[in-house]
Order: sequence, then C-alpha cells, then structure tokens
Amino acid sequence: MELLATLGFLLGSTWAAGVNLYLTAACLGLAHRFGWIVLPGDLEVLSDPLIILLAVLIYAIEFIADKVPYVDSAWDSVHTFVRPAGGAMLAYMAMPEADPIVKTAFAMVGGAIALDSHLVKSGTRVAINASPEPVTNIMASVTEDVSVIGAIWLIIQYPIIISTLVILFIIFSIWVIPKLFGLIKKGFQKIFGKNKVDS
Repeated sequence: MELLATLGFLLGSTWAAGVNLYLTAACLGLAHRFGWIVLPGDLEVLSDPLIILLAVLIYAIEFIADKVPYVDSAWDSVHTFVRPAGGAMLAYMAMPEADPIVKTAFAMVGGAIALDSHLVKSGTRVAINASPEPVTNIMASVTEDVSVIGAIWLIIQYPIIISTLVILFIIFSIWVIPKLFGLIKKGFQKIFGKNKVDS
C-alpha cells in the first residue's frame, strides 16, 4: 500500500506541478502542516511557513497573469523551463535515501510528466487566445487551479485513482499535443497573414 501511495504522490504531484507549480507547492506544504499528509523525503521543507508564504505570493501573481489573454501565454513560455524543473525536483527530493541512479531516473520521469501537463496547458491557452476575450481565459485558469487542488486531494485520499488519471492523461496528451500545435500554427499564420494583407 505504501508503494501505491508513493506512486500516487509522485505521479500526481509532478503532474500538478506542470499545471501550476506554486499552487502545488503551497497545497502540499499546507497539507503536511495540517497533518493531512506526510511528505516523503526532503519535501518536508515545503511545510516551512516561509516557503508556503513565498509559494502563495507567487501563486497570487500567477492567479492574475493567468487570466489575461496573451499575458498568460507569455507567463507559460517562461514556465516551460520552471515547471518541469519543479516536477523533477519534487521527484528527486521525495527519495533522499535512494540510489543516485534511481533518484535521477525518478527526477527525469517527474520532469517529463510536468513538461507533458505544461505543454497541454500552455498549448490550450494559445489556442484559446485565438479569440482574445477574457471569459474563456478565466474559465480555463479556474479549471486548472481546481484540477491541481483536486489532484492534491486525490494524492491524500485515493493515490491509486490519481495514478490512473495521470497515466490516462499522458496517453491522451500523446494524441492531443500534436493537434494543439497544429491549431497554434494556424493561429499564428492567421494573425501574421492578416497583418501582411493589412500592410
């Protein structure tokens, strides 16, 4: 059972980090602090009040930026490096006593899962920005935040379910990511093609 709980934590937390790293860090830190979960390995540091405060402050900035058309995509572009690194760090720190090869392998898998969820999130946002009105951005942002909180809750309560959902998401992303990038390419062609005609 402990193995399933660890697997659920690793899959769920790294997936959530790819969607919103700061909300994930804050939720995990608070969950540990309130005794809802015991964070594995060196991740106990996330429950430090200073780390929680920092995560909440950056999340507050992201909360606003994530709901403004085009600003959200700019923010996502920067976080193409940050979120996968955060996912890799979560996986690495969760196993401090493991063999370095095992820790590195888990870090690579954690980073890949975070990158996967980040690409789906950011690709969807660029597609949404093809019609730059704020309602869809706000709805997408709130849905993402709720999904992160839901993932943390499943990690605590039902690790087998979150493991299954993340695996299904990865399978789905293999199909959807090429389609999202196709939509993004068409969107850019439409924007820049129109500008050429207007000029």
